[in-house]
Amino acid sequence: MKKARVAYGGSIHEATEWEGNLKLDDGRIVKEDEVTWLTPVEPRTVFALGLNYADHAAELAFAPPTEPLVFLKGPNTFIGHNAETRRPGDVTYMHYECELAVIIGKTARNVKKEDALDYVKGYSTANDYAIRDYLENYYRPNLRVKNRDTCTVMGPWFVDAKYIEDPMNLKLTTHVNGKLVQEGTTADMIFGVGELIEYLSSFMTLSENDIILTGTPKGSVDTAVGDVVVTEVEGVGRLVNTIIGDEVFSNR
Repeated sequence: MKKARVAYGGSIHEATEWEGNLKLDDGRIVKEDEVTWLTPVEPRTVFALGLNYADHAAELAFAPPTEPLVFLKGPNTFIGHNAETRRPGDVTYMHYECELAVIIGKTARNVKKEDALDYVKGYSTANDYAIRDYLENYYRPNLRVKNRDTCTVMGPWFVDAKYIEDPMNLKLTTHVNGKLVQEGTTADMIFGVGELIEYLSSFMTLSENDIILTGTPKGSVDTAVGDVVVTEVEGVGRLVNTIIGDEVFSNR
């Protein structure tokens, strides 16, 4: 079963798929385009991975990292399905990143990778935009690259972990204006889901609704105002997002 969080009629609801529509937690059936989609869970601490796919590191001419390259994301970066992401007028290169989002389900400390999936509540699809103009070093991405408002899209669905047999064997794709521009598989992660949970929980406590954005494969290219970007993770969800410019954003 796929679950979502949406705003409808002035209230926030949990919702499920229902014969091509949405069934709200109060029993009402509504169309998908009648709601405002929110992130499937309210993010707590969010960890993002840099260079976690060997093919992506290679296309950037970097050696694969020997330990996870992790940075944190603030909550105001997050928006939901069918929402709009601002491309600042003064930037020259802003690209999408299709990612598997791993949602922690319970307190985790010093977890071994063999047991790590027991601490995963579920999964979602994320599109974590990066503005390369501000990139000082791929090993040390600064705040302006990855923490802009509206630049992390997540959803539409939360998929319970029990429905994903193997998170390390999922296809990822990105289409821009209907054209396939990125294709990969989670099997190519340098550090898998279990290894990431083991690494993070070895020095800090993970809590329910903490999120790990696990990185992106090769194929990230520049986007333009007006582009419709669709990122999809096999079995998890198809996430739609539109790029807008400063003029439209300032009038929202």
